[in-house]
Amino acid sequence: MPTRQRRRLLLPAVTLTALGLTTTQALAAPSATPDPRPHQAQHQTEVGKKHAKKVRGGGATAGPAFTAKADAPGEDEGDEAENSAEGTAQYTEARTAPGVVAPGAYGAAWAQLQSMPRTGGNWDHVTDKPYDSDDPRYRDVNSNSSGGSGYVTGRITGIAADDDGYVYAGGANGGVFRSRTGGGQWQSISDKLPSLSTGTLDLDGSGRLWYATGESNTGATSYVGTGVYVLPDPKHGEFQPGMRVGGAELESTIVHALRFGGGKVWAATSRGVWSHSATTLSGPWTLEFAPNPEYLPGGSKAGDPAAPYKNIANDIAIDPKDPGKVVLAVGWRGGDTYNGFYGKAADGTWQRVGSLGDLPTDAANVGNVTFAASADGSRYYAIDQSPAVMASDPDTGLKGIYVSTSGSPFGPWTQIADKDKLKNSGSALQDEGYQPGIQAWYNQFLRVDPADPDHVYAGLEEVLETKNGGTTWTVPGPYWNFGFPCWSIDPAKQTGDCSQTTHSDQHAVAFGRYKGKTSVYVGNDGGIYSRPVNGAADASGHATDWKSLGDGTIDTLQYYSVGVGKDPADRSGKGVIVSGGLQDNGQSILRAHDKVMGSNFGGDGADTLVDPANGCNIAEEYVYLDMWVTQNCAVNNGGWKTDPTKATSYEVAPPDKDTSAARFIAPITADPKDGNTWIAGGRHVWVQHKGYAIRSGSEWTSAYDLGAGHVATAVATVDGTVYAGWCGPCNNVGFSRGIAVGKTDGTGWHQLDLPVDGTLPNRYISSFAVDEKDARHVLVAFNGFSRTWTEGPGAGVGHLFETHDGGATWTDVSANLPDVPATSVKLLPNGGLALGSDLAAFYRAPGETDFRVLGRNLPTTAVQQLKTGPDGRLYAATFGRGIWSFDLRRLGRGRYDEQAD
Repeated sequence: MPTRQRRRLLLPAVTLTALGLTTTQALAAPSATPDPRPHQAQHQTEVGKKHAKKVRGGGATAGPAFTAKADAPGEDEGDEAENSAEGTAQYTEARTAPGVVAPGAYGAAWAQLQSMPRTGGNWDHVTDKPYDSDDPRYRDVNSNSSGGSGYVTGRITGIAADDDGYVYAGGANGGVFRSRTGGGQWQSISDKLPSLSTGTLDLDGSGRLWYATGESNTGATSYVGTGVYVLPDPKHGEFQPGMRVGGAELESTIVHALRFGGGKVWAATSRGVWSHSATTLSGPWTLEFAPNPEYLPGGSKAGDPAAPYKNIANDIAIDPKDPGKVVLAVGWRGGDTYNGFYGKAADGTWQRVGSLGDLPTDAANVGNVTFAASADGSRYYAIDQSPAVMASDPDTGLKGIYVSTSGSPFGPWTQIADKDKLKNSGSALQDEGYQPGIQAWYNQFLRVDPADPDHVYAGLEEVLETKNGGTTWTVPGPYWNFGFPCWSIDPAKQTGDCSQTTHSDQHAVAFGRYKGKTSVYVGNDGGIYSRPVNGAADASGHATDWKSLGDGTIDTLQYYSVGVGKDPADRSGKGVIVSGGLQDNGQSILRAHDKVMGSNFGGDGADTLVDPANGCNIAEEYVYLDMWVTQNCAVNNGGWKTDPTKATSYEVAPPDKDTSAARFIAPITADPKDGNTWIAGGRHVWVQHKGYAIRSGSEWTSAYDLGAGHVATAVATVDGTVYAGWCGPCNNVGFSRGIAVGKTDGTGWHQLDLPVDGTLPNRYISSFAVDEKDARHVLVAFNGFSRTWTEGPGAGVGHLFETHDGGATWTDVSANLPDVPATSVKLLPNGGLALGSDLAAFYRAPGETDFRVLGRNLPTTAVQQLKTGPDGRLYAATFGRGIWSFDLRRLGRGRYDEQAD
């Protein structure tokens, strides 16, 4: 299997739009992908080298020149963290360019949404089934199957559990789910809130559940939140907007941690450290400390592009013996002069802490930090990611794991682990360029067993454990099982003779009891897993008793794309196959009568094409236009491992893949009237006419060169006419966009005259809809926010524009749409129009000008892509709550039919 499966991104959804984060924010730690299996193809190695170089090269940004791991040399086996960095950068660009977005933009759009009318009809949840990443049906060359992650769902960034079997899990952009059975049989309990982005979940001493919104990552990998909410009776109730603590002080922020002490709740946020009474929940939050307050909203430098980086707080450590003694861990993970630990001086001001023993306090070595205290107050533990290490060591960004045996956050602290110690403790990460802590800026959790102060679970890329206070460590949850002697691709077994592990990239942890037994729960990019707190392990220290809790009742899957086609195996002729590309969870496939979804492609799934007439004809894109095609659903028993001719998936990437001349998630499409004609957009507009029978990238033809520095953001074609939206530069400094129009045979190409005076927004072009009856009739959707919120040149007003003359003139048809990034526009068979956005899906009926919210039941989450299926349904790929479908017959053809239930 190729190395693709490790080179995944951190992509999110609306990213930190309301914070106005710039491309610089996405600088992260580059790495090399491990190559644990000698039979893996080397084409991804070459891709990794090119993209590592691309990220290191950077480009003009409006933000500060942070030193980051992206400066490290590329290695042979790919670029997981380079991809993480580049992917988050590009996702942010799409929503912030050409400038900084003011706070409150998302909240204002959500408020407008509440007053909009809705159509009749309900959305149906398509992916409400278990998703088996080790499905033995799909062990083709590009699958992760047999890696050992088992049932997966999307990224889980918050977990809380009690002693009565109640477990609460928060999705990165999926909201909060509750289980009453120690995990499983989940119920969503936060869908009425304006934000489903999870920063953290915590149960306080009285049993109340605290939900901090705004995903706790500082990498443009998350939605901002709308504050902190408290559910008084989490065993029975559901979160409501009126349960918010305080006022609007924490809107448009991300919350890294909540800590309790001295009658207060403390919040470490992207805008400093705040506190609030934990008993009286009304009244505003108090700003305890911001190292650079002039960069906060309302400050003299609030509009500076660097503002979002200047007040990042990561965690808070409160002395259990004296709650008046508090240590704040503050700092941007890429490095800044304000990074460090802060304590309150005698005069009441916050001052740097000068010495903590082994735990470094200098700005160069304090980055992303996580604290954990033991229940008895005898121990404090900490993980420290170092900007300096990240900038100089190609293998890791971890400075170390530390303990304070005094139980005081003021130490003295002793180092108990570093990268090498963890590497030699059973880690799967042994290759140069990708070793423990390489993503410590993104992957961290830390929790102490309530019954044993020397028993600690730590999370980086893997799940780590010590039972003796850090003297020795094991890796109960290795990155994957590939490379271990026990691994086998044998489809008769899940992962050979290895036990199931967890998904990689750890984010959350909790302890809880069910029926008298204590378990540890971990959350990562693949969902939530549990095992007995003192579980069994093999001789290597790898746990033998992990259980995936992704039973299908929890769906936090983060889709970029969706495709639908008839299932050739369905005798009724009505069944369909639904496929989609996912953040960090490959490509899912759901056949007509499946009870469990399978994963037929690994890594990050990006855009996808599915043959409407035969859903087993699938073209899926890995990142940077690296396209693959299968004509049998990628069904394979792994026989290709010893006989390469048995592979049934083929790399067909256009040449721009080899020169890195494409967006991270690059656009691909097929002509709806000629399924054999495909368009792929990189620097060039690529065309091929063999459909799913294509077998080589050499079969593409360049129809048009968009120009040096320009890359396609959206493509569409009908009857030989092609529209290609592009950007370049794509970040905030000098942002430029355009639309090129021409023929698939390479003739008639020209750039449309798009003024930058705001008439047509100078923002990211996200989608086209071309009328199948008249290719001169086109709608174009724009990402980002209008100039009301975006402080950038030519940001303009509106999100949807229409032309009837091939782009010579345009009309703003945004009408009553909320001012929120638009992602996907679709002309419907009844003459109506559907639009996906970072907030909801909307519908405009034939003959109408205003939009309505389309249907009911669809959670408030980002709709990344809309596609129609051969079954007469509209499918929505959401970035946090899976795939949903809507029966278009509910809309009828008249102006008012859509109101009927």
